[in-house]
Formats: sequence, C-alpha cells, structure tokens
Amino acid sequence: MSYRIDEIDKRILYHLAADARNTSAPTIAEKVDVTSATIRHRIRQMEDAGIIEGYHADIDYERTDGRIVNQFTCTAPVADRHRLAQAALQVSGVVNVRKLMAGRENLVVTAVGTNTDDVTRIARELSNLGLDLEREDIVQEELFHPYHPFGAEDEPSKSFADVQNLAGGAEVIEFTVPEDAAITGQTLEAANESGVIDGDSLVISIERGDAVLTPRGDTVVEAGDVVTLFAPESVPDGTVEAFETPTSDRVADGDE
Repeated sequence: MSYRIDEIDKRILYHLAADARNTSAPTIAEKVDVTSATIRHRIRQMEDAGIIEGYHADIDYERTDGRIVNQFTCTAPVADRHRLAQAALQVSGVVNVRKLMAGRENLVVTAVGTNTDDVTRIARELSNLGLDLEREDIVQEELFHPYHPFGAEDEPSKSFADVQNLAGGAEVIEFTVPEDAAITGQTLEAANESGVIDGDSLVISIERGDAVLTPRGDTVVEAGDVVTLFAPESVPDGTVEAFETPTSDRVADGDE
C-alpha cells in the first residue's frame, strides 16, 4: 500500500519516536496546530499503511535480576537470510533481529541471557541454525533519539503545506490552516470574491477531524482544517500566504 507522508505525519512520527507512551493525540495536536481528531486519524492511516509497525517498550534487562544483553553479529547465506532471521527470533532469549544489506555480517541478533551459560546456549542454538557467528559483544547501553528532520523543533510556528507537482505544471497543495491565517473564518465564496483565493485555484477537499467535507460556497474554513487546493499552474504566492501565519507573527514568535 502506497502512502506519502506530509509535514503533519512527520511531526507525529517525531513525537511518537521520542516518547510514544507519554505522548497523546492532544499533546501532538497542540504542537502541530491541528485538531486531536486529525492526529488520531493520521496515526490510524500510518498504522494501516505499515509506516507505524508497533509501539515497543524500552526495557533495561540488566535491572531484571542482572540479566545479560548480548549482541551477536552473524553471517547468513544471502538466499537464506530472511528464513534464518525468522528462525533466530524463535530462539529463547532472542529479542531483536536486524537484517543488513551485506554479503557478510548481515544479521545482528540481540539476545538476553540469565547468565553466561545461558548466553552460551543462545550462541550454540544460533550456530546450529546455520548462522556463522562473527562477533559477540555485551551491550552496555543503547540510546535513542527521534529523527531530527521530522521534528524541526527550532523552527518558528508555521502552517504545514504539502505540494504535489502534476504534469503540465499543475499543482495540488495541501495546507493545515492556522488560527491567524487570512482564510480562517471566511467562506470559500467570500475568499474567492475578495481575491484571497485566486480565480484559477480550486479547493477540492477539506479534512476536518475524521470527516472529509465537500467544499461549497458557504463552507467556512476553520483553524486546523486540512485544505487541498488544485491549480492548473503554480499556486500564486498571494493564495499561499492566505493559508499561512502572517510573516510578521512568525518573526515575532522566532524572536521570543
């Protein structure tokens, strides 16, 4: 299933990677300036698309009766790598297997043993599967951090837009509408008549929480709406600015 993430999705992934357990939809919504319903909807979409594969506990096994965390760097025949990775996961004590795109040292197995004898038993079982154990290391500490480019924590507050270029120079652009945008609170008819939306651009959908609205002249654009706009050529700067936080406000926020 194909799924193209936008700026809202990236921020969601950043905050979930930072601390999924203590991060709620309202918390992310406040930071991204959309509704909680939109965040929950986006998370469900990314789960369905296989982008979010699960939520895993970060466990310090050494604190559970002094267990030993060991990492085995192994080589598997390339043709059998997937099968052997699945088999390694079934070995008692193995908690993680990574497949690497390499000819040698192409499987990294993390296992937890109750003592050195148990670690030796795990190594023997991995070897019996047909894996060549190249190296064994005791894991002292593992640190995590969310992917920086998805966070952009140092940027001032702004609206989020995703642009798709079509054949012939046409554009489809998706905006998340901030509270102080020129378009916020206006009907589409009024926005067209006043020139806030140029005459060639067409609003083709409005996502509001879990609902997708059919745009009509009397439809009022609200803060947090995800508005999709089509233009036969590039969307004019004036129309783009109508969906964004005014530049003066963004500069003031950045100076604080």
